[in-house]
Amino acid sequence: MKTTNIKTEKRLRLKKKIRMRLSGEAARPRLAVFRSNRFIYAQAIDDSTQKTIVAASDANEKGTKVAGAEYVGKAIAAALKAKGITTVVFDRGGFRYAGRVKILADAARAAGLNF
Repeated sequence: MKTTNIKTEKRLRLKKKIRMRLSGEAARPRLAVFRSNRFIYAQAIDDSTQKTIVAASDANEKGTKVAGAEYVGKAIAAALKAKGITTVVFDRGGFRYAGRVKILADAARAAGLNF
């Protein structure tokens, strides 16, 4: 009996395909997004050293999921700008570029990130 559902397996296959093409470095890290049913998470990763530079989530924020995604986009952009990074590679993690993932990306762009 399978323990995962078909949607999750499909997303993980897409994630592998995306990751084969994307890579982040210190000057241009990979902005990885994970969206659960309740929360949304983003982290900037330097793939050459396999270290997370900064991370943000809406786990401690009150409000709607949409407001949480916008908060995470602004928070990750502000943290990266504080470290002197303005350009990133966007990794949607196998999720469709719509809804909360798109809102997070738009909020990060509005806060000054380029990708």
